[in-house]
Amino acid sequence: MKALVFLLVFVNLLFYAFTAGYFGRPGNPDAGRVEQQLAAERVRIVARGDQPPPKGRNGSADKQPGETAPARSEPEEMCLSWERLPAAEADQLASTLAEKLVGVRVERRAVASEGSGWWVFVPPQASKAEADKKAGELKELGIKDYFVIQEGPNRFAISLGVLSTEKGGLDLLAELKAKGVKSAKAGPRPGKDSHFTVQARGPLARQADVQDLAAGIVPKVPVQACK
Repeated sequence: MKALVFLLVFVNLLFYAFTAGYFGRPGNPDAGRVEQQLAAERVRIVARGDQPPPKGRNGSADKQPGETAPARSEPEEMCLSWERLPAAEADQLASTLAEKLVGVRVERRAVASEGSGWWVFVPPQASKAEADKKAGELKELGIKDYFVIQEGPNRFAISLGVLSTEKGGLDLLAELKAKGVKSAKAGPRPGKDSHFTVQARGPLARQADVQDLAAGIVPKVPVQACK
C-alpha cells in the first residue's frame, strides 16, 4: 500500500515538473498559442494604422467600398389602350373600369380629327330655358361671342369659340376662366370624325380582369399596349 501511494506522488511530481518547464520549453514561446486560437480563419491582418472593417448588426463585416447592393426589381405595371372610340362607348368603358376595378387608373382623352379644330363651350343644358339662363349669365360677365346650339348631339350647349389648334382652344379657355366662366370646357370640335381614347393603368396582375371587362363593352375594338 505504501508503495502505491509513493508511486502516485512520484507521478504527480513528474507531471508538475513537465508542465513547469523543468524538462525544457519549445524554441518559440508562442508555438502553443496557435492551438488556443478560436475561429482562426476569421482573423484579418491589417497594416499599421488601418482600421478593422465595421461590424454589421448581425456581427458580420459590412460591405466594402465599391461593392454594390443587388438591384431591386421594380414592380411591373400594365398600360392598355383602346382607340378611336365613339363618345358613348368611351364614356361607358372608362366609367365601368374605374368603378369595378380598384387600383386601376383610367383616362379618357378626346382626339381631334384632322381639320376639325378645337372649340370652347359650356356643356349642354337640360332645356332651352336653362340654356337661355346660362347665356344671360355669360352676358352679365361681359362675354359677347357665344351662341346656343339648337340641334344635334350637343343641343343646348353654348359655343364660346372655335379654334384651329389645341393651344388656341386652351388659351381662350384660360381667358374665359379668368373672367368667371367656371363651367366652360375645351375639346375637339364635334364632327363625324371625332373620337376618343381610353387608357387603363395599374398592377400587371389586373390585366386579365381589365381585358375581360372591356371585351364585354367594346368587343370589336382591339386592345393594345400604350404607345
